[in-house]
Amino acid sequence: MTQDAVPARDPARENAVSRPPTTDLVLMAVAVLAISTSGPIIAAMTAPALAIAFWRGVFGGGLTVGWALVRQRAELFSLRGAPLKWTVVAGVLLGAHFATWVPSLRFTSVAASTALVATQPVWAALMARAQGRHVARQAWVGIAVSLAGVLVLTGVDFSIDPQALVGDLLALAGAVLAAAYVTAGEKARATVSTPVYTGVAYTVSSLAILPVCLLLGVAMGGYSARDWWLLVALTLGAQLVGHTLINRVLRTTPATVTSLAILFEMPGATLIAAVWLGQVPPLAIVPALVLLFAGLVLVIRSGDRDVPSETPPV
Repeated sequence: MTQDAVPARDPARENAVSRPPTTDLVLMAVAVLAISTSGPIIAAMTAPALAIAFWRGVFGGGLTVGWALVRQRAELFSLRGAPLKWTVVAGVLLGAHFATWVPSLRFTSVAASTALVATQPVWAALMARAQGRHVARQAWVGIAVSLAGVLVLTGVDFSIDPQALVGDLLALAGAVLAAAYVTAGEKARATVSTPVYTGVAYTVSSLAILPVCLLLGVAMGGYSARDWWLLVALTLGAQLVGHTLINRVLRTTPATVTSLAILFEMPGATLIAAVWLGQVPPLAIVPALVLLFAGLVLVIRSGDRDVPSETPPV
């Protein structure tokens, strides 16, 4: 990752949805395209879903820890106390997120899974409210619209293929766990630099998934060369290029704008899956996707600084 430290929050700047610099627009477009490949790549792989989740953490953790050793060696080795605790908690939650969202793509479409896991801001807002923090009225409207979209989408999926409901529920669980990850990560990132935080969190995520893989007898190797190359592409594309560029853009563009841009992962992943995998979604889910998109825009545009926000860990 390229960001050395988490910048101080500027509520006025974050709430202002203004036109970002042209360079940032280009970088956001590349980032969204990279992030949009995540779901289709996972769906295209034949390796066990939990193994994909494990190796993604291993590859991502290895690269980001290496970066932290170069840029933040002293901080990495001095990490302890509350910052270490919250980074580890975030890593475990990240592992649980991957262990639910990745398998969802074995049961439901890329379009449905990507849309449902994108509801992370909704669950983050509800968690913030449960902790006694303020949630703006506009955010509540967005939450209601988004949840209506969830009901329509899962209903359509169930009517087409009851098994798809399993994938939908796993994707929703992944969204809730992503929100919990962001909530815990917010406590760590107040004092921990991005390279150290991401390196430790990704490493812990893989360590959290490993016992589950061993317990269930998941094959941890013996995959085709194609699967290994897709894992590399997943790590370098969605995980490193996508999220690194988002961190870069956040230096000069409000978080609200970048969060809105990331929502275009939904149509992006759907289009890639349709062209590459032949997963053309039924027209019946279009109203659900529109509701989800509109609701999430309202939640993000509410600009509520009490609701934690971060690049979705997809």
